Amino acid sequence: MSQPLSELTTIRVGGSPKHIHTASSRDELIAIAKDVWARTDNWLVLGGGSNLVAADDVSDLEVIWVRNLGVEYIGQGRVRVQAGENWSDFVIRTAKQGLAGIESLAGIPGTVGAAPIQNIGAYGQELSLTLHSLEFLDFETNEVQVLTKADCVFGYRDSIFKRGKRGIVTWVEFQFFTDLPAAHNELLEARVEEVVGLRASKGMVLDDKDHDTWSCGSFFTNPIVSESFAKTLPLDAPQWPTEADDGLTVKLSAAWLIEQAGIQKGFSLPGSNAAISTKHALAITNRGYATADEVVELARYIQTQVSNKFGINLVPEPNLIGF
Repeated sequence: MSQPLSELTTIRVGGSPKHIHTASSRDELIAIAKDVWARTDNWLVLGGGSNLVAADDVSDLEVIWVRNLGVEYIGQGRVRVQAGENWSDFVIRTAKQGLAGIESLAGIPGTVGAAPIQNIGAYGQELSLTLHSLEFLDFETNEVQVLTKADCVFGYRDSIFKRGKRGIVTWVEFQFFTDLPAAHNELLEARVEEVVGLRASKGMVLDDKDHDTWSCGSFFTNPIVSESFAKTLPLDAPQWPTEADDGLTVKLSAAWLIEQAGIQKGFSLPGSNAAISTKHALAITNRGYATADEVVELARYIQTQVSNKFGINLVPEPNLIGF
């Protein structure tokens, strides 16, 4: 057996897979993936482990660990980044170089290759705003493809990869905004510091000593409902226009729904080591010795309470593996 996934994921749960294959280059990543896919359908792509809850028993699972590094500056704001690069480090680097477009996504854990899968976003920015293209090894065809932004069919925390297109991102290319005054560089760096501070205050920046950060970040996506349904909620229910901005749908606050359903920060089920963060109602955390089953049990309890109170089904944001 190999290293347990509890040691490789930010929520620190998960058993030991059958094998972990480490890919240190783009070519090695493709070769390993093709070899694993030829032998089994029970495989997992692992980046930073920040958006993943693995079951306590994953003994039949083959893991492809994406560790290929490298940043290539093509010119005119175009940058190609290997999938294994740390996302937050990359954001800090771009801000220092005056490349605008992802500064509000600072502090989000994980790798660059994982970022397009759920179209990560925060504080008014989404990855899709700056993504130009990416290279993708398709599981069904074993072919390497270059996909454009349009090909990825991005939505709110959504993409074609979450709708059934299986495979591995090998690199991502960004098109940044560069026609900005020189003084804007300082503003970009200040914005990065501000966002990291905001995330840290909510327990959303990794800290080994702080159990509130032993999580997957936001565990549920903010639900999108019809405007007519939203009108049935209390007047103080937070809501925002959706990406479509057509007046027909609105986005609700999952954190507000959870707290209004009677689940407060710090809540845990009796005898469980999984708990809601003491800083943010939307994060499920590991208080030190939680099992994957305890994490999922708490998630299901939250879903049930919100559904009973509001008739809304909260959708988990992390990938649940082996359940």
